[in-house]
Amino acid sequence: MVKRIAPLAGMLAIAMAQTPAPTPQTPAQTQPPEEVIRINVNLVQVDALVTDAQGNLVEDLKAGDFEIRQDGKPQTITNFSYISTRPGQTGVRTAAIPAGGKKGVNNPAAPPPVPLRTNQVRRTFALVVDNLGLAAENIPTIRKALDKFVDQDMQPGDLAAVILTGSEMGALQQFTTDKRLLHDAINHIRYDSRSRVGVTSFAPAGSRGGMPAAAAAERRSEINAGSISAITNVVNGLKELPGRKTVVLFTEDLRIMAGMNVDPRAQEGLDRLADAASRASVVISSIDPRGLQTLQLTAADAPRNPRGASNIPQQRATQMFFSQDGMVRLAEATGGEFFHDTNDISGSLHRVVEDSNGYYLIGYHPAASTFDPKTGRALFHHVTVRVKRAGLQVRTRTGFLGNPEDLGPVARTPQAELIHAMTSPFASGAIHVQLTALFTSSATEGSAINALLHIDAKDLKFDDAPDDKHKAQVEILSATFTEDGQVQDQEDKGYSFALNGDQYQVALRSGLLYAIHHTVKKPGGYQMRVALRDTGSLEIGSASQFIEVPDLSKGHLALSSIELEEATGAGAPGSPARHDNPLGSPAVRSFLPGSEVVYACQILNPHLDANKQPQLEMEVRIFRDGVQINDSKPRPVEAREQADAGHPLASGELRLGPTMKPGDYVLQVIVTDKIAEEKYNVASQWMDFEVRQ
Repeated sequence: MVKRIAPLAGMLAIAMAQTPAPTPQTPAQTQPPEEVIRINVNLVQVDALVTDAQGNLVEDLKAGDFEIRQDGKPQTITNFSYISTRPGQTGVRTAAIPAGGKKGVNNPAAPPPVPLRTNQVRRTFALVVDNLGLAAENIPTIRKALDKFVDQDMQPGDLAAVILTGSEMGALQQFTTDKRLLHDAINHIRYDSRSRVGVTSFAPAGSRGGMPAAAAAERRSEINAGSISAITNVVNGLKELPGRKTVVLFTEDLRIMAGMNVDPRAQEGLDRLADAASRASVVISSIDPRGLQTLQLTAADAPRNPRGASNIPQQRATQMFFSQDGMVRLAEATGGEFFHDTNDISGSLHRVVEDSNGYYLIGYHPAASTFDPKTGRALFHHVTVRVKRAGLQVRTRTGFLGNPEDLGPVARTPQAELIHAMTSPFASGAIHVQLTALFTSSATEGSAINALLHIDAKDLKFDDAPDDKHKAQVEILSATFTEDGQVQDQEDKGYSFALNGDQYQVALRSGLLYAIHHTVKKPGGYQMRVALRDTGSLEIGSASQFIEVPDLSKGHLALSSIELEEATGAGAPGSPARHDNPLGSPAVRSFLPGSEVVYACQILNPHLDANKQPQLEMEVRIFRDGVQINDSKPRPVEAREQADAGHPLASGELRLGPTMKPGDYVLQVIVTDKIAEEKYNVASQWMDFEVRQ
């Protein structure tokens, strides 16, 4: 890319790393990278990316090929490694489209997405669309580039999310491997009327109206700060996620200057953002979607005089330059790249993806003066990395703040901590919880979400009581969020567990179950979020799950969520769920080889024939690592034998093979309505499960 010189020197923080094996040189590593970035008084570790003249990654360098300096002083490299995050090394394969099946996100019979465990995640992409800093005319270009990324660039082992700065963390703004969910999120990208950019990138010359200049400048500064704050929140959340973490920022207006002066609000916000990116080991690459601009007069311009017309190209050039300041600083400070003056937005995004395939970790022991424990001042230290081999380019972070530890969590009240955990889009906390949200429908209530929460009892503080009782108390806060981040339904309840000796031992081995019920007022995508606090230890755990509620009023065939279990016994809503074996319940779905497993889901809106009977077929597929492993064939749904033929169940039993390999599996149920219109005659649902040893 053509380099652009930033008008101000960046003063942004660098990533510090956790100490790896104490050998000065190690071969390339292919395991998923651990959390390697943090500030440490004994080690400064820089993540560096090296490319050749064609922009290709260079992956065969040794410690001796690098020179690293802190504040201009050479440092001795004590730790060195190369981390490869190239896809295809996770053991996870992309699910294939079945023979004769449709391609695309609207194919109900398409294979389910491949679930990833934490240690299988190679790369994490936060695709941040700054719709508070984009013109309406550039939104379609961004949507097209993101669709192409999902279809062509996402690989096994990748997590991605599409996030808008102008909206709350809604149901569609979550990290996932599900390409259908990502395409849906892309389709919901809209121009925000609050944007500091108008319908077009440059306002037509001679246009009148608008607020006074001072008020307009203050508004721009406030919205600019809003974008920076939203991006910072994303970066802070990424700290807990695995893999090589990349933020791709789409914006055309991220300023440092307000007129001819520095905007203190923007400068401080960008400094905090860059520091957060360093501590979270996040690389930020920015893409200006305006492409090549002539900056000349257009048919929309109506200058008031010839002299004014002659100044317009220079005015627009100046406007464009200063609008890119923040993009330049973030990319340079975090080791990313700034893409501009190109109409190939998809090509720029592809370059970012290729750059995420690997990086070097270069560490050295800093001098004691790097950190000042007496004053506590976090002085900025510049770091430069040079590659000795000719013809190569290196990108890394520009420096770091001499603060040996994070500032720690923000002080919050216990209730505020619980709300923060529940509203965060990222699962967190010391208490391990697993959430399973199930869509269901009934004639009396309509659509609803039944949430099953599995709690690791070993993480709770139990107090011993007389008569061999063991007691713990928890507070559970739950809410469903709509696609635009609005709270649809929420509840806050406390519950006390009182277990006898045998129950206590079972709970320690298998966990505890709790059931939550939320009604749904309208169809759409929802995110169910739950946070739990142990009132004894004040520790917190949280979890979230996306769930789609179909529009049943259209009369199209649909399925409820699949309940998959080894034995029956889910509890009543708002109480602990009862189950002889919590691990085999619908909340956990962890089975031993040879187990008998039952599954069921409601068939909604089936068409009825002249005898008031549906004509339905169902097929059950089982996938492992995206590959179907069972020989499935369609079979009739015996609606006549069910109590309500108009609302039958697709159900059955499976016996897992006695030699079935431990691992993650997905069960998919596909139902075909033989008398419905072909366009709407197929529906499917899927549910993941585990086979354990």
